[in-house]
Amino acid sequence: MINEVFRILWKGTDMKAKWVKAAGLLAAGSLIFSVAYIDEKSGSKDGRAVMAESTSLQENEVSAGVSSTLGGQIGNYAMTDAKVTSGVTDAMSDYLSVTAADMVSVSESDRDVTASGQEEETQEEDKEKALAEAAGEFGYTNLGIAQADGNINVREVPGTEAEIVGKLPNNAGCEIIGTDGEWTQIESGKVKGYVKSEYLLTGEAAIAKAQEVKQTVATVTTTTLYVRDEANTDSHVITMMPEGEELEVLEVLDGWVKINVDSDEGYVSSDYVSIATELPKAQTMTEVRYGQGVSDVRVSLVSYATQFVGNPYVWGGTSLTRGADCSGFVLSVFANYGISLPHSSKAQANCGTKIAASDAQPGDLFFYGNGSSINHVAIYIGGGRVVHASSPKSGIKISGAYYRTPVKVVRVINN
Repeated sequence: MINEVFRILWKGTDMKAKWVKAAGLLAAGSLIFSVAYIDEKSGSKDGRAVMAESTSLQENEVSAGVSSTLGGQIGNYAMTDAKVTSGVTDAMSDYLSVTAADMVSVSESDRDVTASGQEEETQEEDKEKALAEAAGEFGYTNLGIAQADGNINVREVPGTEAEIVGKLPNNAGCEIIGTDGEWTQIESGKVKGYVKSEYLLTGEAAIAKAQEVKQTVATVTTTTLYVRDEANTDSHVITMMPEGEELEVLEVLDGWVKINVDSDEGYVSSDYVSIATELPKAQTMTEVRYGQGVSDVRVSLVSYATQFVGNPYVWGGTSLTRGADCSGFVLSVFANYGISLPHSSKAQANCGTKIAASDAQPGDLFFYGNGSSINHVAIYIGGGRVVHASSPKSGIKISGAYYRTPVKVVRVINN
């Protein structure tokens, strides 16, 4: 029983308190045994004599018993405590050893995970940098390439009901600005707006496609550039190109650039062009209506000229409202845009730069005549049509550009 009590008291108590409780318990237990012994003796002897005798004798016995029992228990528990202490020490040593090993293992694992994450992050940064450098070849930082059958609508804001502000042709390049759900904001040429993301190639796929469809372009950097039939200054001048004109490059030579001219070949000095690799660009709705590269000035000029349709034809006249002849009509329209022309169709034909009719843009001049003799001029308005002061009978009107065979086509607007 004492052992059981010791076991209960020993549980969950600090060492010093355990020994104090043990000693108290043994003392209490000894007293109980003494009382029981006295009761037993009083039953066989009389009164106080027995009590005194028993008490004196029992006190010695109890004292010795308590001392012996307590000493034995203390000795036993001291030995037990030493064993427990030794066991705890050994267990703690093992625990700390295992924990230290685990900590080293976890630490090394953490370092592996951290190093792996840093490596992946570095690889991703290197990839983004490589893509940006590749896109830079085409003038972009975050390149997108249109992939669709035909033109992609570029809208003012996300949504299929939003206003169309331009068209992005197949294989055209664009700068990706950001995304908004299933829409991507882009900028290309003079167009900025939103296209459906599903119609764009991005990342490595865009770079690969760009390399496939890229064009080398020479942009004229001087007021007027001679295009020659051979790569030397003594050769014949085929035509002249205005500043800002973009020419398709066929080959870059020493000091010369071989270009495409109306499906033929010509040469320009490399000193007066800048060469770059480009991708097709988006078209504004104005360019869609009037042709690629058509400037706002040209569009405005055409709009201005056509408002006088129906006004009278007057020989020698220059009034857009009261009447003008063909060259007078052209003279007055262009004067509104700061361009001075002579009052004669034949003289006007010698102004500006001669171009092929197939390259005509709104605002270019079509000349007509008998043979090589020029006697009429009209303003090209796009879509295969011209506006002109036709005759006293019909006045200022719109006609097909080929209602007569053009003798010459001239460009006097350089933008």
